Amino acid sequence: MNSGDLASKKCVPCEGGVDPISLDRAQEYLKQLHPDWKIVENGKKIRREFKFKNFQSALDFVNKIGEIAESEGHHPDIQFGWGYAIITLWTHAINGLFENDFILAAKIDQLNN
Repeated sequence: MNSGDLASKKCVPCEGGVDPISLDRAQEYLKQLHPDWKIVENGKKIRREFKFKNFQSALDFVNKIGEIAESEGHHPDIQFGWGYAIITLWTHAINGLFENDFILAAKIDQLNN
């Protein structure tokens, strides 16, 4: 796993009008992320669940993700509660995966090292 290459990139705006990346390409990107990331919903999204010791730790983590998402202009779906956070990424404008999703996932991975 080498998420450093992806994490060093910057998300680029996607306004639609492009095709989502192929499942094969998504699987190649996935190899660069933490192994807990999974391709879900027929190749349209990636998801990872994080575990924490309490609510405050999960909230702090989610807030850090929010800061990264705002700086990158790419926003995940976040579900969290006591001791967990589930992050789901996809590019809404194309209803599928794009390089940005993997860039943001790599940056999220760096938070949880």
